Amino acid sequence: MKNPIFSAVFIFALAVCAFGQTSTQKGIDTQTQKIKEDAGKTTQTTTTNSGDGRSLDWGKGKTKVRQRLANPYKMNSRRDVLIETIRDVMESMKILIDDTVSRPTDGIIVSQPFVFAKGSVITRSELSRYAVLPYSDSSWTRGRFTLTVEVQSIDGIQNNVSVTAKVEGRSENGLMSEWTTLQSSGSAEEEFLIKLVESVTGVLVDQPQDTDQK
Repeated sequence: MKNPIFSAVFIFALAVCAFGQTSTQKGIDTQTQKIKEDAGKTTQTTTTNSGDGRSLDWGKGKTKVRQRLANPYKMNSRRDVLIETIRDVMESMKILIDDTVSRPTDGIIVSQPFVFAKGSVITRSELSRYAVLPYSDSSWTRGRFTLTVEVQSIDGIQNNVSVTAKVEGRSENGLMSEWTTLQSSGSAEEEFLIKLVESVTGVLVDQPQDTDQK
């Protein structure tokens, strides 16, 4: 009698152990599978802007930020024709040329101060686009810049064109107002170079971006 009972108990114990091991193994397999699935999921990656104007890739149909034009910028054109084109571009931008200080024969064209902002409502925001504003509680009422464009010939057909902007802001403190020279952000130079390059080459610098039609 004892042997059959002992055998039955022993078989039952083995069955319980085997069931427990199987359950544990199944739990490990399930957890491992989940980890593998999570690791295998594809995630969308983006390229961030390092602050130096390099392009950003935000996926198809998104606006891309291009690198700023080189300054000086190399252009293929006869020097005299290029000087005349510079004058035409300034005229198209409503920027007057200061003939008293310009020296076209030396390849230097200087503009008169161009006022791009008036009034305390918009001047600060416009100034912050063209200049690096110092931290102050000044009330900016006007903004202007003066462009100096210099053409340096490399050979008979190639030239280096450099653009420099003197940016100024007029501030008031209740007692007096004065013009202050500010550090240029490079936007005024970039805007003029874009117009000049497009006028010389006939090609748009900023081509329309493709948009996702889906």
